Amino acid sequence: MPDDRPVPLDEYPVHQVPLSMKHVATGDRNAYDRCIFHLFDHSGRALLILGLGVYPNTGVIDAYATLRTGDTLHAVRASDALGDDRSNLSVGPLRITVEEPLRRLRLTCAADPDDADSLAYDIEWSADFPALWEPHHIQRRGGRLTLEGRRFVQAGGAAGVIRAGGDEIAVTAGEWTATRDRSWGVRPIPGEAAGRLDEDFPTEGFHWIWCPVRFDDRFLMVITQEDADGYRTLNDATLVRPGHPDRQLGWPQADITYRSGTRHPERAVVHLMDPESRGPLELGVETLTSLPLAVGAGYPPADDWQHGTWRGRDWVDRRTYDLAEPAAHPPPSSQLRSSRGHPHAAYGVIDHAARFTLDGRVGHGIFEHGTFGRHDPSGFADFGSMAP
Repeated sequence: MPDDRPVPLDEYPVHQVPLSMKHVATGDRNAYDRCIFHLFDHSGRALLILGLGVYPNTGVIDAYATLRTGDTLHAVRASDALGDDRSNLSVGPLRITVEEPLRRLRLTCAADPDDADSLAYDIEWSADFPALWEPHHIQRRGGRLTLEGRRFVQAGGAAGVIRAGGDEIAVTAGEWTATRDRSWGVRPIPGEAAGRLDEDFPTEGFHWIWCPVRFDDRFLMVITQEDADGYRTLNDATLVRPGHPDRQLGWPQADITYRSGTRHPERAVVHLMDPESRGPLELGVETLTSLPLAVGAGYPPADDWQHGTWRGRDWVDRRTYDLAEPAAHPPPSSQLRSSRGHPHAAYGVIDHAARFTLDGRVGHGIFEHGTFGRHDPSGFADFGSMAP
């Protein structure tokens, strides 16, 4: 007899389909529900990225935290069997506590009792702006739906403490920016061979910008996703000002200055349009520090752990990476290889803590960027081409 008794969330009137809250409405193994937080100081000294996800149809819950200071990246990853209490957002030493929905959350990571230098933190995340829906995100390969996600993003501040490598870092309100993203739906997780889809619909190129920016009195969200020829499949530029209607700022176009011989963005200008004045706006971007999501955080093409994979019960892994060493960066996925081969760390999305300017204001946020393979508008001809 299957174990299909009600779970704690079934007490609440939150059901969307005639199923227990233990189940999702799709049988797709790639169903997911997860979050990501970005916290960094305005000098670019430290960047902390953490997240948690559940994968109901594979029975996995996992979480991670990565901290970059200098060229050192401290990582904690944990995975376990998914339980029935979905309000318990904890795995191993990592925990997220919703103290006031959409307003205050507590983020904690317990130290390794056997290692005084291990990554640990206790931080209160607080919202300064209301949550904003991102565009409904859909991707297909051929006729198959491979990604359908619903997401909201939010910006605010943080206060607390981070400890790692013998150092204590104060997270001080007003000196740090904190953003977060919540998403759920269907998104590829490892363990399913793509087979014919890879053969018939190979990846030629992918270009992505995801950019939440917090100013003192406003919040700006910019998203673009383009294919190899520049065809745009996702587009958003929305300005949030409390007490005012949200404003859409047109069709964002980014001019990115890459470090020579790489695809690492050092600065950028994102061209927007103000619907009130019908004039142009320029969002200036200066990257401060960077954290590759494929190193420690479990995003593709990580070769030591990826989200949603079963590692057994009570799995916890702590490690430190030297980002100056090429060996710290995973090789690209085999389907992205070209006859020329690749430099290290070329094909994972990288999150850049950044300083922004807009219409005389200075703000801070994340410039998340990935550009792989051919991208005609940027002048990249193939997977091996880099900025001059």
